[in-house]
Amino acid sequence: MAPEPELLLLDEPFSNLDVDLRERLAGEIRDILKANGTTALLVTHDQFEAFAIADDIGVMVDGRLVQWDSAYNLYHRPASRFVASFVGYGVFVPGVTRPGPAVEIELGTLPLPQSSYGLPGEQVDVLLRADDIVHDDDSTLQAEVLTKAFRGGDFLYTVKLDSGQELLTMVPSHHDHAIGEKIGIKIVADHVVTFSK
Repeated sequence: MAPEPELLLLDEPFSNLDVDLRERLAGEIRDILKANGTTALLVTHDQFEAFAIADDIGVMVDGRLVQWDSAYNLYHRPASRFVASFVGYGVFVPGVTRPGPAVEIELGTLPLPQSSYGLPGEQVDVLLRADDIVHDDDSTLQAEVLTKAFRGGDFLYTVKLDSGQELLTMVPSHHDHAIGEKIGIKIVADHVVTFSK
C-alpha cells in the first residue's frame, strides 16, 4: 500500500474474515484512517460493517445513489421505501393519517413529525422497526411467534397479530419463547416514518 495515501479505495476488504476478526479489524482500520486524516471509500454489502466504519453511507440500487447520509438517518429517516426496507429490520403496516399530526395503525395512534404529515385521512404505510415492538409479559396485546433467529444477546422474532399482520421484534435472549407461543408486545416507536401508498 502506498505510504500516506490521500484516498484509499476498499472493495469488500473484510468479506473472507470471521465475524470477530472482521469487527476488530474494521474498528482498527477506522482508527488508523481517522488518525491519519485519510479519506476512504469502502464498498460493502454488509450494512453493519458500513455502520461501524463510515461517517457517511451511500445506498445504491440499479447503479443509482438513492441516499447519502449518516447511518442514523438511513435507519431513522430513510428517503425512500427501498432504503427503509434495505436498512435494518422492519415491516410496513397500513395506517391512516389523523390531525395532530398523527397516524393511526392497528396497534394505536402514533405521533408524526410535522415534516412527514400529509392530509388527514390519507392511506399510508408505516415503517415499524424490530426495536419499535417491545416484548412485554404484562401486555394485553398478544402476538404469536412465527419464527425466531438467535443473535446472541437477543432473538429476532417474527410475530403475528390476530389480524394476520406480521411484525418483527428484538427480544432479549433470556426470553426464549417457542414457535407458536403467544407473547405480550407493546409499541414504543420514537421515529415514525410513513410512505404514501
